[in-house]
Amino acid sequence: MKCRIPVFLILSFLLIACQPQKKQPDFDSLPLSAQSISMLGDTLKTNIQGIPERYLIRIDSLSKLAFQEERMVDHMIWEARKTAYAGDYRQAVELFTDAINQFPKEPRLFRHRDHRYITLRAFDSAIDDFQQAAKLFEGQPDIIEKDGLPNSQNIPLSTLQTNTWYHLGLAHYLKGEYEQANLAYENGLQVSGNTDMRVAFLYWKYMTLRKLGRDAEAGALLDQVSPDMELIENTSYHELLMVFKGVFTPDEIITEENSELDNATLGYGLGFWHHINGREERANEIWQGVHEAGNWAAFGYIASEAELARF
Repeated sequence: MKCRIPVFLILSFLLIACQPQKKQPDFDSLPLSAQSISMLGDTLKTNIQGIPERYLIRIDSLSKLAFQEERMVDHMIWEARKTAYAGDYRQAVELFTDAINQFPKEPRLFRHRDHRYITLRAFDSAIDDFQQAAKLFEGQPDIIEKDGLPNSQNIPLSTLQTNTWYHLGLAHYLKGEYEQANLAYENGLQVSGNTDMRVAFLYWKYMTLRKLGRDAEAGALLDQVSPDMELIENTSYHELLMVFKGVFTPDEIITEENSELDNATLGYGLGFWHHINGREERANEIWQGVHEAGNWAAFGYIASEAELARF
């Protein structure tokens, strides 16, 4: 899979992203039992726990195979990802940092570390890493990234480049830097090779454009989605786009079968729907509900937290 992003687009992104830095969590001052501090001032803690056995067996086998084949970067990535899946995000960042010190020109290490910087609310550090990853993979073929926790069909859908642009856009979005977020999502759409990834980028890009007041452009994006799209894993994003489009109602997408992750995703998106339609009190109620559910590592939770922190 070839990179299709023009060099000038990456350079323009790197220029526009130069913004004054905001305060980030001071990890050195945190107790060992804490992972980070939220945007609302809450201490974020995780009960470090084991990974479900079926996933642990898979991750360990991938890590051991990489080690046996002397693919040390892959081995180090899987070990750090395993640590993050268990809930120790700070330790995962340290493992990725150790790997970067050994392999400073490997974009995958920066891409994975920046993901966990987002989890820890260190958005500026995440943005720095994403930009470094983009510079390192510029002009290179794209790379499929295997899932540690595979989807129902065990088909990896994301790549190094789509993951980089997706998370970079999210980091800017969470900081309220919507112009930069929009450019990252546009870059991501250019390299998306399947419906699931296109839906993910369209979802966040739609909300970004609405935040920018570019409602006509946002509305035009909805022409690219329809109720009968076949997806493997990004069904929550698709359902929310259908709500934005007026095809589904909120009651149709809230079910008892939803996972905690689904509920965080749907909660943020439905709060956003009320927000853009002028129902601020209802939006805040929904975002507060996501916050109280406590799944603080989910992107929907972090986005809800960011909205609550602005009030």
